[in-house]
Amino acid sequence: MTTSPLDRAADSFAAELARHRTGRGLSKKQLATMMGFDPSYVSHVEGRRHRPTEDFARRAEAVLEASGAIWQRYREYDELRHARTIPAHREPPPPGQWLPPGTGLIVEREIASLTYTDDGYRCVIRRELYNAGTEPVTRYLARVAVDRYPTDPGRSNRHHREHPLTFAELQLHAVREDGAEQEPMHWRAKHDRDAFKEIWLLFENGDRRFPLYPGHRATIEYAYQVGRDKWGPWFQRAVRLPTRHLAVRLDLPAELDPQVWGAETSLSAEEGPLRTPVHRRDEGGRAVFEWSTEEPPLNARYRMQWRFRSQPGVDPDETESGAPVRASDRMREFGIVQRGADLLRQPARQFDLPGQEPIARDVVDRLTAALARLDELHPFSKGVGLAAPQLGLGWAAAVVRPPGRGAEPVVLLNPRVVDAAPDTDEQYEGCLSFFDHRGLVPRPLRLDVEHAHWDGSRMITSFEFGMARLVAHEVDHLDGRLYVDRMAPGVPLVPVEEYRETGHPWRY
Repeated sequence: MTTSPLDRAADSFAAELARHRTGRGLSKKQLATMMGFDPSYVSHVEGRRHRPTEDFARRAEAVLEASGAIWQRYREYDELRHARTIPAHREPPPPGQWLPPGTGLIVEREIASLTYTDDGYRCVIRRELYNAGTEPVTRYLARVAVDRYPTDPGRSNRHHREHPLTFAELQLHAVREDGAEQEPMHWRAKHDRDAFKEIWLLFENGDRRFPLYPGHRATIEYAYQVGRDKWGPWFQRAVRLPTRHLAVRLDLPAELDPQVWGAETSLSAEEGPLRTPVHRRDEGGRAVFEWSTEEPPLNARYRMQWRFRSQPGVDPDETESGAPVRASDRMREFGIVQRGADLLRQPARQFDLPGQEPIARDVVDRLTAALARLDELHPFSKGVGLAAPQLGLGWAAAVVRPPGRGAEPVVLLNPRVVDAAPDTDEQYEGCLSFFDHRGLVPRPLRLDVEHAHWDGSRMITSFEFGMARLVAHEVDHLDGRLYVDRMAPGVPLVPVEEYRETGHPWRY
């Protein structure tokens, strides 16, 4: 039996959708709800009973944050459906790049500068834009993120909660250059958080509107400042639009004897050093460090870091006594039982349901509340789970939250594994009770778990990929087992300071 190219393209879209959905640990019904569709709609698309639509593809791309993969599969399907080609009067996007839904913007050149002054840091971002899409662009999304103690997320979160970044102190100013003249751009806040701001830069002001039309170019520049009490020793650029040239410039006081280095990461590579050196030149008592790259891949991140060798005072990543702050100490202060405690090596006690339903609900409420508070200590991009023994409660209960914003946690009462796929993979895991290290752990790609309802009845739930790994980790806790027991002999643990996958999902 043969299929047409159009059918194969539809199959590729459905397969890409399913791959990203399962990788995020979402059911079809959960994804449909997050996308705003009928609960059965995702099932129909993945089952090839419904063909994908542009609206569906846009929403799936946005919700699953698939780095353009879902949208690209849709474009391939749609072009076959309409036998469309790129219009001759439009410039095609750079090879290998995809155009994000709804914009079609290309950054032909970005120059990002950060200057250290007596008042703090001043950041200037200059971007030369080209509209390769089909619609006028009327706004541009800018992001401002600060992290006072980048190696200690808990300390940073507490610091910024007590000293939040404000729009007033940013003194944001944006312009669009039009030849020799500069046109001020109004702006509007999109997200306002303690250490993170998203801002729409508008192609308009009080006098007129000046949208960026298809096939046209524009240069925009925006600047803001942040006090030294809120800015840590790092400056990161993330490639969120197709970009042809990226340049980064740091301007630091030479008298502080700055040391600068850089790191990069992408969806296809773990974090490593910049592939080309950072160049330094001294002028007028300033040390200027410059670095650039051509055609950076989408979703790549380039981070410049520094330290001042002659700056007096205590290293911000040390305690007052000079001893480094350990990640496990933060978790212990939070109330997480740490490795070495007898409770973590004892099988948890089963609930007698429904008779002990009030006890079970209390334990689950405490686990759920603890997970919510843990977000203040650490970003959990891979999802996160917590078993009752980790809070000092010897009951057979665990709560597992899939990756993704707003994902509903899975409650496991009296769980036991009843089946597992023969296929396994090895990925790095962390543990809240052993947070100073990460370990390479083999796990099955699918796990069938029998667990209890509140009324004592039993059900079996199948978990795949990332969720299978999370659930297996927590069920192990309830059996008195840690992930180090699952590691192959001789495989070393990786200190968290050397682990480079924090903030990135598991890859399947």
